[in-house]
Amino acid sequence: MPASKIFAGYRALGFVSTHVPLAVRYHNKHKENYVVTSVGRAFHVYNCSKLGIVSVSDIHPDEINVLAVSSRHIFTASGNVIRCFDRGRKVIHTYEGHESEVTILLPLGRHLMSVDIAGHVMVWDVHTEGVYLTMEFKVDSFTITAAVHPNTYKNKVLLGSRQGVIQLWNVFNDRLLYTFTGWGQPITVLEQAPAVDVVAVGLGDGRIIIHNIKFDETVMKFTQDWGPVTSISFRTDGHPTMVTGSAAGHIAFWDLETRTLKSQELEAHRSSVSGLQCLPNEPLMVTSAADNTLKVWIFDQPDGGARLLRMREGHAAPPNYLHHYGNNGQSILSAGQDSTLRLFSTVHDKHNRSLGRGSFNKAETKRTGLKLDQHLMPPITTFAAESNRESDWDNVVACHRGLRMVTTWSTQRCTMGKHKLDSQRFHHGNEHRNTTALAVDVSSCGNYAVIGYSSGHVDLYNLQSGKQRGSYGKPSKAHECAVRGVAFDALNQLLVTAGADGVLKFWKFKCKSMIREVKLSAQISSIVMHRESSMLAAVLEDFSVAIVDIDTRRVVRSFTGHTNTITGLTFSPDARWLITSSMDATVCTWNVVTGRLIDCFAVDSAVTSLSMSPTGDFLATSHVDDLGVYLWSNVTLYSYVALPPLPEGFEPQTLHLPATAYVPSGEDSSSSEEAMEYDTSEFKSPEQISDELVTLSLLPTSRWLNLLNLDVIKMRNKPKVPPKVPKSAPFFLPTVTGLQPTFAAAEEKEKGESQILNKPDLHIASEVGQLLGQAAESGDYDPVLTRFKSQGASAIDSDIRSLEGEEELEGFLDFVLHVIDSNKDFEIMQAYLGLFLKIHGEDLSASTHLADKMEEVLKAQSATWKRLQFSINESLCLVNYLRSAVL
Repeated sequence: MPASKIFAGYRALGFVSTHVPLAVRYHNKHKENYVVTSVGRAFHVYNCSKLGIVSVSDIHPDEINVLAVSSRHIFTASGNVIRCFDRGRKVIHTYEGHESEVTILLPLGRHLMSVDIAGHVMVWDVHTEGVYLTMEFKVDSFTITAAVHPNTYKNKVLLGSRQGVIQLWNVFNDRLLYTFTGWGQPITVLEQAPAVDVVAVGLGDGRIIIHNIKFDETVMKFTQDWGPVTSISFRTDGHPTMVTGSAAGHIAFWDLETRTLKSQELEAHRSSVSGLQCLPNEPLMVTSAADNTLKVWIFDQPDGGARLLRMREGHAAPPNYLHHYGNNGQSILSAGQDSTLRLFSTVHDKHNRSLGRGSFNKAETKRTGLKLDQHLMPPITTFAAESNRESDWDNVVACHRGLRMVTTWSTQRCTMGKHKLDSQRFHHGNEHRNTTALAVDVSSCGNYAVIGYSSGHVDLYNLQSGKQRGSYGKPSKAHECAVRGVAFDALNQLLVTAGADGVLKFWKFKCKSMIREVKLSAQISSIVMHRESSMLAAVLEDFSVAIVDIDTRRVVRSFTGHTNTITGLTFSPDARWLITSSMDATVCTWNVVTGRLIDCFAVDSAVTSLSMSPTGDFLATSHVDDLGVYLWSNVTLYSYVALPPLPEGFEPQTLHLPATAYVPSGEDSSSSEEAMEYDTSEFKSPEQISDELVTLSLLPTSRWLNLLNLDVIKMRNKPKVPPKVPKSAPFFLPTVTGLQPTFAAAEEKEKGESQILNKPDLHIASEVGQLLGQAAESGDYDPVLTRFKSQGASAIDSDIRSLEGEEELEGFLDFVLHVIDSNKDFEIMQAYLGLFLKIHGEDLSASTHLADKMEEVLKAQSATWKRLQFSINESLCLVNYLRSAVL
């Protein structure tokens, strides 16, 4: 059984690349280049024309260490196991034999060479999965760091080492051919040049050596001042240019004819350039890095440099806060520690958007570019967004770490807004030098934003103009402590503010006067409002959550169970569940109605923020030191799940984070082996909660509502014009063969034979009458009720009309008495009794015995209705009182 009864891992969003170098393969049939990048336990395949994602591989048990491609296959190494993929998705071969982690893969035609960190080299037959050759190197004297297969050198491999020595081996007969002494620095990269016998060597001190391996001569040397060389590639479109990447994220372009530096691209990536490849015979280059970006560059600059053509990217630093945007549940806003705000789509990655990076001076940043940006703002800690009026003005308001200034953003224009909200009161003196904005919310109409500060102030702003429209509190402070949360109600009638001292204050939105305050049991960390149900959840610093009804201004529920700081909470769309996460690496689901814990599971790393979609289909989470946004599907939407309260002392089981592709249950090899012992027996509702209550049948109204109006319905459906006899005889009448076909004459009956059917004198009981007779003897009227409940209105009318004789009529009245006394199927029995009285009313009044039986039915019916009417009136009085009560 899974670790969670409610949630199952679906997939991860926001992953593009890791530190593993990319690989590029050319598809002969499609005539297009494809780039393969690692995203952890899977790899993505993109087309280079539009950087559209083509496929996602199956999930690996461990993180991918290295990627390699051949003309037909993709090879990956995770741990000490090598896998071969066909068509970029399915595993077709597995190679097991290494005892240590594999670091290098090199395809050699129908063979594959692999190197692990222990110095073991194995050459595999790709199709048979057999080992063709095994070599061992001593790590102390020759640690392999790079490998390349020189062009035209059949069965030969060039191996570079950390000790700076390069060796040329013949892998066909396991023979060392030549040893290059090197240049006294570790070899980081080996790359084949367009010229035969020439190889580019990247060194740990930043030097690039163009070496002729045939004559062991150095052709030319280059030096970059940015640290070790991480990648090398050559243009093959007619321009003698070499491109090198560095550990600092810079890219250099070298002219091989003049042996000079042509151009450089500073801060091409925010981290070391792990993958760099010039596309064959095209003026394009693809790069990747551990900053979670994949970029395509085009060589069209006058100085021979490259310009960014297209890009795919995610968060370069872990997300701080996320929340679903809109009412369709298909977009997630995420704020990362890289000071960016992004919009992820749960439908397809092509709909992902970046709203940009926070800047104190957007115009200056745009002029100088992000590389030289000196106006970078701190990361966003929390934000509020509203889809209403998104096309009119900015609709996202964000608080930044350690800043008093609050920024606005636009999801329509995908950019930072023009307003920076900051009250004039903070500009006088040094009293508010350290004041910061801690909480923010946007009204449901999209016109107003409210901000809570660490100084206790709460200000109201107009989003269209960016001007302040007042403050809450007298004389100017709403709280005497830091404001940890602010929230609007659904109708802009009420504003709730939460202080760090554990006090909730309720304010009238328009006149800004306080209505009431509620003191909670501990200090408040944050609050979340569910506007549709008027429920407010407050996170307390004693690791508990309090639910407050903002209509009655009372605490209605309290949940305790977490053992560390609560980092996030969210309501389900119907407000029946409250989902919380904590630094104890658990995610708990609480039933708000019963006040009990119904689901709990642990994760590998603690959740920093979570959000439930407005449609209730997905739960989105972000985690500590993780760049992705993870989606968990709600299992209760498409299957029945019993949700009894969890027992005391429940120990949650770990649920592994989902991968970038959906993995059906049971296919993830890394799933927990210990099955949870949940009570999965299907819950069956009792037929009746109490004998004093009246239970309905829950049948469709078409089965019983129109029983008394069947005659009217039949009159309306009766054709206005009677059917006419056809003038010509139909084709199916029998004919007599001959020259002229004639119709066969009907056989005449013998004279004197009567053609009138006489009605038999014996009365035969109908099927309903027979069932009533059997029920009278056994006392079990369920077969009769089952027959009526399974029929339509016309069939029920026919059955009741078929009742004849005093015995059958009395049997039906006994049936009615039995159902009334059981307090079940109340509404359909009223319809059956009404139709019965309408049809057989005269026969019932003519019999004294049946009249007495009717009195019994009347007494039972009156008693049941009196009890039902009393309950209805009591409920109506209570609802009217609660509706008109002023607290």
